[in-house]
Amino acid sequence: MAKKPKEFNRFIKYWLGGGVYFWLGYAVFAIGYSGLNWSWLPAKILADLVGWTSNYVIQRFWAFSDRAHLSEMQHAGRYIFIESIGFVMDYLMIWGLKSIGITPYIGFFISSAFFTVWSWFWYKYWVFPEKKKLA
Repeated sequence: MAKKPKEFNRFIKYWLGGGVYFWLGYAVFAIGYSGLNWSWLPAKILADLVGWTSNYVIQRFWAFSDRAHLSEMQHAGRYIFIESIGFVMDYLMIWGLKSIGITPYIGFFISSAFFTVWSWFWYKYWVFPEKKKLA
């Protein structure tokens, strides 16, 4: 029975880490897009670089800290790989929403809802997997 509360606590930590990624990225985007009048694309790229970095540190060293059985390069490589796929999907989503008249600010929230679920499963089962138990 102890596994369920542990996974719930892990999800809360994961969600808080995602919140840091989202709000920090959102602030960087707002500064670039509205404050500096950049196009949405460079503002979003900078926002994601800042967000990715903060999110990796939080996920790796807090939410999934007990799953550090792979090398740091393996964890980081898997994180970069899956986030790169998400990066393309996210940009297509934001671009598509913007092309139909939905501001990127709203697009951030729509994209975030999708990637909260997407990333949880990838992080839990592949990026920071449980150590396989030997029978």
